[in-house]
Amino acid sequence: MGRRGYPPEFRRRVLDLVEAGRAVADVARDLGISDQSVYTWRRQDRIDRGVEAGLTSAEKAEPVAAKRRIAQLERPETQPGQRDW
Repeated sequence: MGRRGYPPEFRRRVLDLVEAGRAVADVARDLGISDQSVYTWRRQDRIDRGVEAGLTSAEKAEPVAAKRRIAQLERPETQPGQRDW
């Protein structure tokens, strides 16, 4: 998949609904998403806020960005007029 799931704004709105007292199952059903997605987002939000132990979103993103940069640097440069495929 080229893009990961749902936009951050959508996730935040879902978490706001749950924090306001709505049941996870009800929110998930009404929005057509899985309960597990909501639980996963809630857990990551708690980690990011320092309420729960674990890797923050920023810490998880660092190795991904590094791998992407390494792959980019390891790719051979194309010569002018040469196709890159």
